[in-house]
Formats: sequence, structure tokens, C-alpha cells
Amino acid sequence: KIDRQALPSPESINPELAAKFVAPRNSIEKTIANIWSGVLKIERVGIYDNFFELGGDSIISIQITARLNQAGLQLTPKHLFDSPTVAGLAAAVGSVSKLEVDQSPVTGLVPLTPIQHWFFEQNLSESHHWNQSLLLEIPSETNLALLEQAVQYLQQHHDALRLRFIPQEAGWQQINAGLEEVTKISILHQDLSELLPAVQDTALETTANELQASLNLAEGLLTRVALFDLGKQGKRLLLIIHHLVVDGLSWRILLEDLMQLYQQLSQKQPVYLPLKTTSFKEWSEFLQDYAQSPQLKQEKDYWLKASPQDVSRLPIDYADGTNTIGDTDTVSVSLTVEETKALLQDVPTTYHTQINDVLLTTLVQSFTSWTGKDSLLIDLEGHGRETISNDINITRTVGWFTTIFPVLLSLEGISQTEEALKAIEEQLQSIPNKGIGYGVLRYLNRNSSTHPELPTFSQAEVRFNYLGQFEQVLSESLMFKLAKQSMGNSRSLRSERRYLLDINGFVLGGQLQLEWTYSNKIHQRSTIEQLANELIKISRSLLGDLQSTDAVAYTPSNFPNAELSQTELDELLAKINSGSEI
Repeated sequence: KIDRQALPSPESINPELAAKFVAPRNSIEKTIANIWSGVLKIERVGIYDNFFELGGDSIISIQITARLNQAGLQLTPKHLFDSPTVAGLAAAVGSVSKLEVDQSPVTGLVPLTPIQHWFFEQNLSESHHWNQSLLLEIPSETNLALLEQAVQYLQQHHDALRLRFIPQEAGWQQINAGLEEVTKISILHQDLSELLPAVQDTALETTANELQASLNLAEGLLTRVALFDLGKQGKRLLLIIHHLVVDGLSWRILLEDLMQLYQQLSQKQPVYLPLKTTSFKEWSEFLQDYAQSPQLKQEKDYWLKASPQDVSRLPIDYADGTNTIGDTDTVSVSLTVEETKALLQDVPTTYHTQINDVLLTTLVQSFTSWTGKDSLLIDLEGHGRETISNDINITRTVGWFTTIFPVLLSLEGISQTEEALKAIEEQLQSIPNKGIGYGVLRYLNRNSSTHPELPTFSQAEVRFNYLGQFEQVLSESLMFKLAKQSMGNSRSLRSERRYLLDINGFVLGGQLQLEWTYSNKIHQRSTIEQLANELIKISRSLLGDLQSTDAVAYTPSNFPNAELSQTELDELLAKINSGSEI
């Protein structure tokens, strides 16, 4: 029998029926639509427009949710995934009780999170030099004193910026220092205005390298800030933070808050920031309990079955080559603005999938022609801020939340791109809670029968991370633009790399860019260029197929309650489209 409640609506089967714009009907829908419009940079949003078909993704969903919460609408990113329209989201308002979060400074011992355990298990020789950094072009009239005050407010508000790490016999201990225990951040000011442009760039890079290597995990702040005056070229602001206390989403929060604080100070307005969400300390403590929960233990069998014990190694060009940060080179490839727009908006409409699924499909296909294998073991990196408890809200919390988990993606017996996309989407949808449980089980579960088993998986040689549309934060203000000068080495050149290939995808300047980082002591540049260009070629082929068809594709994961196979679903949709009796 057919579960008619699980069938797609007629509007989704016949997109022309849903093409009519329907404006928000009440204050809640207007608030949601306005927030979507602002973040997604879309002129108008109708109540039946799909968030993901407008170019949204999981990272943007967290930004959207944070702003909804600030507007008094208590929702979670999961609500946005379950109800990805303004009308659906408005109907869910009120289903989550408002969380009261302590706004006082967080102090004391903080258990290590899975990703922090992952970091320390690598035993890096220079673990203090493993940073994330940004070099920003800022207006020439920027006031140093006000900027320094703004940075100090950030330090007070975002508790993770005061974390420190003490080595102990039993391992590393994480402590959140109070305001009275740390020295306020001072900005290094360097006037390079009298130097020639080429000399300015060299001097800036020299100072940046010194600052990048100057952090101490156990003492002081894990942050460095410098302001460079380049005369006619304007000013540059260098922000350096150790990766242990920050991630990609944290940077979005920090930049947005820094802009707001500086504007308030410069306009002599009261200084305030949105209320804190759940602290990094409370999140870490929650994960300790979650690791012992029956809910998570049910995932153990999935992870043991999903990751194989024996996987063939990638081809290499130079045997016994070294693989350090100092050995790395990067190959960058990109799609055009038009192609990127189609990937972000048209592909989700047609295939009911997200950009991450598309990129991973084309990634596996590009590797197939290189390795001769129809599967690829890969470590996926995610933002790690999954909604696994309604009592936790970390949409505006700074810290390192990243998840890293293995997945074996297979295209066995599949040759067509559309079939490949459906197959990869289904494999990714089968991962429980977007992989957050893997690290929790591996590093935090105290059951001896679990902990030893997970690390025995074959080590993936490829890591993939889609960082989202980073430019959205910068585009909201005229204060910050990404600078072109070097920000120095964010990591020690002597550090060993964990992977042969690191692939980062992001949208910048309206273009999807993919950076392939590799060791030039292991692979020739031509090898990686061919591999990267093959992915772009396959992506363009997918976009070409999209333009030549009016069909809308679904997979069983789009209708989880129907319990249909892909073949059964295809046959059912064909009957619906043809008007046949079901």
C-alpha cells in the first residue's frame, strides 16, 4: 500500500504550480523572510520558497537560526532542515522553550572535546603553532584605540578566547581563565607607510610569521592582533587565533561582532552584543554525558560496519616522500559565477540535494578515473554544531566544534551522473546525526569494548571540507575586505600532515573554489592538476545535464516515512507525472 502522507506535494512534482510568489502573511513570517533575504542576499522571499533552493546550506542555517533567536523566535537548525520554507518554519515557532543562558564569564576546567582529542593525539612537535588567521583590508581612518577596545570586548564576551591548555601526565588539561587572570589584548601597530609597496609586503609577512609562531598554549591568550599602516595602500588588520579555540563558524561570529562593536564605539553608542548562547564549557560537559547515552551507543554498529578495515592506497609519484606542512603546494580550481549560482540554486531544485552531496559525488567520480576504483575512503569534516539536544544552543558560541569522521563512498555499478548523485546522497543521508557521534564514541565513551575498536579503521588519505559562503559576513559591512598580502605561516612548516590530499571548497566572489593541498615530495603538480580539473569537468557536465532536462529527481531519503527503494520511487513518480492511477 502507498502511504499517501509521505508522497510529495503536487506543487513539488509540478514546479510551475509553485512558481507564484506568496508574500508573508503575518509578523512571524515577515521576520523570517526578512532574515532569509538579508543573509542569502535575495531581494524577496516568499513563504513557500525552499531555503536550500535559494542557495542555503547547513552552515548558513546556523547563521539564520542565530538571527531568528535574536529576533525572539526560538528555533534550531534542525527545524530549518525539517521545514525549509518560511511558512513551515513559522508553524514550528514555539515548539522549543526559551533557554536561559548564564551571561557571566565562564571559568574553570573544561573537558576536551573529540576534535581537541584528535588534535593532541597527533603529538605535533610544535603544537602551539597550529592557527587560523585572517588578513583584512580596513579603512584608512580606522581608529587604533577604538579597535583595541572592540577586540577587548570580544575577549570578555566570548569565553573560548580565554582558554589555555596545560600538559599533565594524564594528558592535556583545558582551563577557561577568568577576566582577571589574563592580560587584555593589545594590538601591535606597525607603520610601514614610508616603505615601497614590495618592501611593505615583505615586512608585513616577516612580522606575521613571528606572530604566528609566538602563541603559548599554557600561558596568556591564544590570540594575536596586528595593525599595519601601508600609507596609500590603506591599513591591514591581522587576526591570529589558535585552532584549538576557533573554527570557521566562530570566525563569522567574531567578525560580525567586531564590526558591530567598532561601529558602536565610533558612534559613541552603548556597547552591547547579542546574548551568549550555550558556553563551550557546557557543550563539552554535555558531550561527556552524551557519550554514555543509549542513544549514541546505538550508533556503534553503524560505524563498525560503515568503515572497512582494508582499503587500497592512493597512487603516488614519489616513493618514501616526506609529508610536512613545508612540503605542501596547492592547486586551485573554480567554477564561474554563473555555474556556481546554478550549483547553489538550480541543482537543489532539480535533484533535491545540497551542494556538499554534489561536490562529493563529483569528487568520487574524479578519483575513479585516477585510481581505477569505484569507491573512495574519505574523512569528512563538518561544522559539528548538530542539534542533538533541545537544551543546547551553540549558534553563537565561539570554539572548535568541528567533526571529522570516515565514510566509504561507493559508485559500484553506476556510470550516469544523475544515478551517481542519487547514490552518494543516499549514502550520506544514512550517516547518523551528520557524523557527530563518531568522534564522541571514539574519544569520550568510557566503554572499553567501544574505544579500542573505532581507531582500527583504515586511515583515510583524503580529507574534504566544504566551508560554505564565507564572503557573506564580509559583504555586510564596508569595514572589512580580504587582503591579498601574505599572513605568514599559520602552521609550523615542520608539522607532519595527516592526509595526502586536503580538499577545501568554499564560495568567494560568487565563485565556487576548490583548493587541493598536497605534498610535492609525494605527488607531482601535474597529477593533482589533472585530478582537480577532472572534478570541474564532471561538475560542468552535471550542470549541462541539468539545463537539458525538466525532470525533478528524488531519492528515498526525501521521503523517509515511505520506505521505498529508488526503483519503486522512480516508478511512482513517473506515474504521478503522467497522471496515471497509482
